[in-house]
Amino acid sequence: MTMTRSWLVLAGVVVALAAAMTPWPANADVGGGPPARIDSGSSSREARRRALEAFPLDRIPEPQRKAIEPCLRSATLYRRLPVETVACDAELLDFALTKPEAIVDIWRVLGISRLALDPVGPRQWRLSDGYGTVGVLRLVHQERQGRSGLLVFHGRGAYTGALSPKNLTGSCVLLLRHGPAMPAADGRQRQTVQIDSFLDMDGVGLEIVTRTLQPIIVRSAASNLHEICLFMTTLCDSARTNPEGVAQLAGRLQQTNDADRQILAMIARRAAQPAANAMPPAARRDAADNMAAVDRLQTELAARWLSADELDRMQRQ
Repeated sequence: MTMTRSWLVLAGVVVALAAAMTPWPANADVGGGPPARIDSGSSSREARRRALEAFPLDRIPEPQRKAIEPCLRSATLYRRLPVETVACDAELLDFALTKPEAIVDIWRVLGISRLALDPVGPRQWRLSDGYGTVGVLRLVHQERQGRSGLLVFHGRGAYTGALSPKNLTGSCVLLLRHGPAMPAADGRQRQTVQIDSFLDMDGVGLEIVTRTLQPIIVRSAASNLHEICLFMTTLCDSARTNPEGVAQLAGRLQQTNDADRQILAMIARRAAQPAANAMPPAARRDAADNMAAVDRLQTELAARWLSADELDRMQRQ
């Protein structure tokens, strides 16, 4: 697998504009084809109606509301992505959703992504996926209800490349909802993530997307979200078993500010406490011996995904 043409997230990702704007199945497996996925979500009228009902428009400040309403009304493409379940501590997921530049920075250190996500202001990022997509993304609203949360992102971007005869520009609005799921059998916390996406293309892009690229965008978005959730599960598992390795990895993040690097390290150490307390003494000593092995940790985190260099070679073939 390869990480990203960039459904961020991650948010996140997290879930970023490039996923909607980049019409390419980002997650090709080592064998050369996109991963099979039975459920790619829904574009039904009922799903769209329910998504619009869930939008907290009355709680979004007027300037931001006026910016997103046209995209919601006239979206070229609406998609509700499949619900994903992430074996991840709530604290780490919250960090990833509100500080997606740190997760993208980890991908950069691991060498599995060309994506750049640079903060340009509070809750605002400039992005480039390295393959023709550029844009800006803003977190325009966030709220919590108990252990569940809701975030609304608004982005504007452009794609220039071989996959379209014309330059594509447009806007997107993302409604991301998350909440607790039943714990895993081993007691690990699990979270659900649900994304509704609205993509509004400008001019000629409308016809290109609806007639040609829509199936590719739909498949790519679902696959990218799935892979990012798998990465978050892997990162959380690493935090539980090798917190000092994750803390050292956080120290290598050059595009993340010092305060956020320290927060990530602190979250990793807290996530490890229940697992460490459950270990027998001999296992704790073995874990302590491995804490400084950040290079081994990086190999483990990146093992599932193709490197960015390998992806580049695939693109040239």
